[in-house]
Amino acid sequence: MLVVGQIFRAHGVRGEVVVDVRTDAPAERFAVGSVLETDSTAVRHLQTVPPGAWRPPPTLTIESVRPHQGRLLVVFEGIYDRNLAEDMRGVLLCVDSATIPASEDPDEFNDYELVGLDVVDAAGERLGELLRIDHAPAHDLLVVRLTDGRTGLVPFVREIVPEVDVPGRRIVVTPPEGLFDL
Repeated sequence: MLVVGQIFRAHGVRGEVVVDVRTDAPAERFAVGSVLETDSTAVRHLQTVPPGAWRPPPTLTIESVRPHQGRLLVVFEGIYDRNLAEDMRGVLLCVDSATIPASEDPDEFNDYELVGLDVVDAAGERLGELLRIDHAPAHDLLVVRLTDGRTGLVPFVREIVPEVDVPGRRIVVTPPEGLFDL
């Protein structure tokens, strides 16, 4: 599953929600009529909901969408009440990664293609495994679980990450001295 957004909070009284977009193609992913899968496993307040209580459905269909202060305001079919919208706070909105075509640009990757790859140095020595990619304003950061259990951040720039070998399941990095000593 590929996360394309997260419900931030309810907006107004008619079921509209504020969505924090996490995709490079918001117009495509959040088009009217699009069906998104939901993942609420990480939403703490939903874990305490008693059995039989309302939970977000497994899929949501977009009824309307509009931009608002760098986010989107979305109405999903069947969610026309502020209380239901508020109960969806924190829910991740996803698409099946198998439905996303591979990029034609050899230097462009989708996050899901890289997560889980081994991170190695130029000599081929394993440094760890890629956990996720944080999309920062200046450049992306590779979040690596190092072999000693610590977490390291590697700027995803060509000078430090000269090679990404998806078929070979590895990312080659040339970290500057002291990068993992923080």
